[in-house]
Amino acid sequence: MPQQTDAERELAQLLVESLNLEGVAPESIDPEAPLFNEGLGLDSIDALELSLAIGKRYGVQLRAEGEDNRRIFGSLRALSAYVQSHRTS
Repeated sequence: MPQQTDAERELAQLLVESLNLEGVAPESIDPEAPLFNEGLGLDSIDALELSLAIGKRYGVQLRAEGEDNRRIFGSLRALSAYVQSHRTS
C-alpha cells in the first residue's frame, strides 16, 4: 500500500471522525483506493457530511453538484490534493 503523506493522514483522521467509521484506522486507508463503492464504501450522504467537515476544518467549499466531484472524491490522495490547493486556513 502506498504511504500516506502528512496531509493525507490528517484528512483521513477527519474522514474517520466526521463519518464515525467504526473499526477503520485512518492510517489504514489506502490513499489511492476509491473512497466510494468498492473502496471504503462511502455513499452520497457521507460525501455531504465530509464536504461540511472539510469546509469547517479547511475553509474549502465543495459543491454537492460540482461536476469535478467524482474526480475530487476519487481517492484520499485526490481529495487531499484538492483540499491542499484550495485551503484558506
